[in-house]
Amino acid sequence: MTLVNDTIFALASAPGKSGVAVVRVSGPSVQAVSKALCGEVPEPRLATLKLIRDSEGIRVDQSLILYFPEGNSFTGEEVLELHTHGSIAVVNRLLRVLGDMPGLRLAEAGEFTRRALENGCMDLAQVEGLSDLIEAETEAQRRQALRVLSGDLGNLAEKWRVDLIRAAALIEATIDFADEEVPVDVTPEVDALLEGVSQELSKQINGVETAERIRTGFEVAIVGAPNVGKSTLLNAIAGREAAITSEYAGTTRDVIEVRMDLGGLPVTLLDTAGLRETDDHVEGIGIELAKKRAEQSDLRVFLVEQGQSPELTSQPDDIILIGKSDTLTDATGAISGKTGVGVPELISDIQNVLSKRTANLGIATRERHRIAMVRATETLSAGQAVLALGPEQYDIAAEELRTAIRALDSIVGRVDVENLLDEIFSSFCIGK
Repeated sequence: MTLVNDTIFALASAPGKSGVAVVRVSGPSVQAVSKALCGEVPEPRLATLKLIRDSEGIRVDQSLILYFPEGNSFTGEEVLELHTHGSIAVVNRLLRVLGDMPGLRLAEAGEFTRRALENGCMDLAQVEGLSDLIEAETEAQRRQALRVLSGDLGNLAEKWRVDLIRAAALIEATIDFADEEVPVDVTPEVDALLEGVSQELSKQINGVETAERIRTGFEVAIVGAPNVGKSTLLNAIAGREAAITSEYAGTTRDVIEVRMDLGGLPVTLLDTAGLRETDDHVEGIGIELAKKRAEQSDLRVFLVEQGQSPELTSQPDDIILIGKSDTLTDATGAISGKTGVGVPELISDIQNVLSKRTANLGIATRERHRIAMVRATETLSAGQAVLALGPEQYDIAAEELRTAIRALDSIVGRVDVENLLDEIFSSFCIGK
């Protein structure tokens, strides 16, 4: 286990006034810090109530203190957690006391988690899962992030790795005994191993787009002609005045976004400019932006006038409704944001469409994972093609398998990820 020489500290709970605040200290000086603050080191993993004093013996606060020995903590290092009263003054004073101690410094963004990675307590996929869990706003995001944080993706990558190492070992054994009679033909077992890994990779690759959508959120665009009730409908779904409404066409010129939780799924509703021909330059820019965002959205809700068709080509899952049902004598297939007629049904329809798309959800959640798996799939395909050419090409096939293994190793951070670490950890808060 590689440990860093300096000791870091930070507020690990949310800043601001609270019932309890947690300050975390990690590194080789933890025991000295504990003795300086409260006179002793508590029993490992046992919450102990202690008075915290500064270097002059003046009371700072009464706190629950937890000590975690090296190898039994989040970071893998010795860790001290100080559970103080959540007063801003108490937290600030404690941080100043820690900052005045020799050998201690304030942690950088994500540094506790980075140490956990460097000390082998987490793999890179788990780090990403932790980041997603911290950012999770909906139930679907929480479940997905927790799967990755729990190591499901790393375990799957390790299974693939073991199978490929087995296949490579069989091929290399054949190469080693090329001048002798090999008692067993290894080709069927190697083919089965490669085919099994390839199929599982393809399944995960197909599910990445949906998983990433759950992580970042689905986009649902409300599209239609001017003054057909789009902004009023957005406000009705959002439950607040998110968009300006008026009887004048062209009121909405920019895309209005409202992020919400629909049935546990993260959804961003888009209110777009009314689609029509116009000589107004600014409105024209808004219309082009509306078309672009509508085309890029995961789902479109078209509001049309009775007897009219959508202004853009609809996709099979798109929802087409007649707007302003409150002004119609025949409200079949119509909706009204003003009265709320049809709004619950629309919300249910949106949930159903998006929920069906999560059926092929994979464990891999990021574009980085997809790229690594695609690279592995391509090299496995090349390896299988070379393998079919016979024992004379087995050395090339073995190299293709090694390339595939390296691609999968990048998922969990064994290789080729150093340039990603600063970017990943920069998204963490200081105390994590």
